[in-house]
Amino acid sequence: MAKVEQNDITGMLAAWANGNDDARDRLVSVLYPALRRIARQHLGRRAGESLESAALAHEVYLKLISAGAIQCESRTHFLAICAQMSRRILVDHARRRKSAKRGGDALQVPLDEELLQAESGGIEVMALDRALEALATIDGRKSRLVELRYFGGLSVEEAAGILGVSKETAKRDWKMARAWLYAELAGEQ
Repeated sequence: MAKVEQNDITGMLAAWANGNDDARDRLVSVLYPALRRIARQHLGRRAGESLESAALAHEVYLKLISAGAIQCESRTHFLAICAQMSRRILVDHARRRKSAKRGGDALQVPLDEELLQAESGGIEVMALDRALEALATIDGRKSRLVELRYFGGLSVEEAAGILGVSKETAKRDWKMARAWLYAELAGEQ
């Protein structure tokens, strides 16, 4: 598929916001590779998981369809919305797997070493969700930054744009959030 210009994506977003389902479908087909890449980052490195990257990307797509028209200004904003959806899907999936009815442990999601500089290959998604909720009570912007970067696959620059802060502020927030989450997940906080 030929490279799609940012103006085309912005146009598709605007048309979708006005209720054009064809624009939504074109937009998702253009950005679907990014959704799959993000899903693979979370699930692709773990053997034996019951949720695959394609299934996660499809779940996000289905949530987009059921949501109706969504107001987005850019590709980055669209991916930020997808990040929130991915987080909810992963947490819901982990809760279902952990339930007594199904037996079994919670879903383990691989954690990018850059995120928390963790030695282990992954963390439990429900623990990360709880830690992000705790961080949100202290500093919502840092929690949102982690969500955008980890679940949305956005760069520091892209996340800074969504949050309305400078790149330098986002870098500082990222460093502090990683340290706080590392301590929280290690049980030291």
